[in-house]
Amino acid sequence: MEKKEIDTMKRLLEQDDAPAWTDDVFERAELREGDEVTRPASGTLTRRGRPKLENPKRQVTLRLDPEVLNYFRSTGRGWQSRINSVLKKAVGKQTAR
Repeated sequence: MEKKEIDTMKRLLEQDDAPAWTDDVFERAELREGDEVTRPASGTLTRRGRPKLENPKRQVTLRLDPEVLNYFRSTGRGWQSRINSVLKKAVGKQTAR
């Protein structure tokens, strides 16, 4: 049996799943002339991902005894956060839950 070829370009042009571009979207969009940005984007188009934390955690290298590491890892997902909680209690800081 011969396989029927599908004109994918025609299919892409017919389907319009993308939301309509409003005047507001164009007002917030970045404008360029060639490689030069003439107007940077504003509003939500420039803020991707999570908001920046005021006091973010920092990555460090820490050596732990195998027994300690095995214990926390055996408690499942979130074991690093639990270590952080125990250390905060040890230095007198209460954790928010």
